[in-house]
Amino acid sequence: MSVVSTVTVTVPATTANLGPGFDCIGAALTLHNQFKFTCLDVSTSAPGQETGVVSIKVTGEEADRVDTSAENLAYQAFLKLYQHISQAPPPVQIEIELGVPLARGLGSSATAIVGGLVGANQLAGQPLDKVEVMNLAIAMEGHPDNVVPAFIGGCCLAAEDGEATKTWEICDIPWHSNLVPVVAIPDFELSTSEARRVLPSDYSRADAIFNTAHLGLLLRGLETGRGDWLRVALRDRIHQPYRKALIPGYDAVHSAALAAGAYGMVISGAGPTLLALADTKSAPTVTTAMVTVWKEEGIAAQVRSLSLDTQGARIH
Repeated sequence: MSVVSTVTVTVPATTANLGPGFDCIGAALTLHNQFKFTCLDVSTSAPGQETGVVSIKVTGEEADRVDTSAENLAYQAFLKLYQHISQAPPPVQIEIELGVPLARGLGSSATAIVGGLVGANQLAGQPLDKVEVMNLAIAMEGHPDNVVPAFIGGCCLAAEDGEATKTWEICDIPWHSNLVPVVAIPDFELSTSEARRVLPSDYSRADAIFNTAHLGLLLRGLETGRGDWLRVALRDRIHQPYRKALIPGYDAVHSAALAAGAYGMVISGAGPTLLALADTKSAPTVTTAMVTVWKEEGIAAQVRSLSLDTQGARIH
């Protein structure tokens, strides 16, 4: 089998919600998954391979937990694009290099969706523009907060137009250069479905007003880097009060992060990763405090000071 073309797509991890921004705001971080797609010559493929995946190989930590069958999410996204353009997908080899922890609230599924769609679009000759690819990613994920920043980078707010066409307005959110995202990644998982199950089906007017005001303040706090605004802005009444019970040691880690100088701490995505925002001076102390307290709770965790990824999905 001769190689027709190859494309490699690097996709950043994401942190979503950022407290009051439930299902609408997210930021790309400097952890990455890489997806290499090698399109193979159909004329030399064995019978039955013309529209089938040839192989999926995964390397990196937790590689043995990734599905390497045709149900692999990156391959499903690859197929989705070809279905959308009404073309038969070519046989393809997919090599995945993991750098984003699985099922930890850092958008690992979003990287697979974006990687598969972007890779397929490149191999197909770029029949779709960026907006069309992004809309496919949102449709596959079900909400925009992870896939949008994974695709375009930076911190993003996504708002649906509310009409039957279900289109999206994407607004980039300025992120002050002095703000450091510190992620504390515990050695246990929390499924998104479980995290959504604990949420109430409706909320009071007071809670809706509270989150609306705090989201507005959050946007200004991220832009200006003002700690006094961020300390208030990161509070939430929509998801965190219900989800924190699913994360052992949450209150202890929260208290330790604030005592070490963090402006605030939130659940990253659906959890269990916790995200603290700190300035560049306090970030090392916050990092040490979070890992120490979780260790005292009997939980091993990786705690890392990251940066905002401003590039999004990159094609090599």
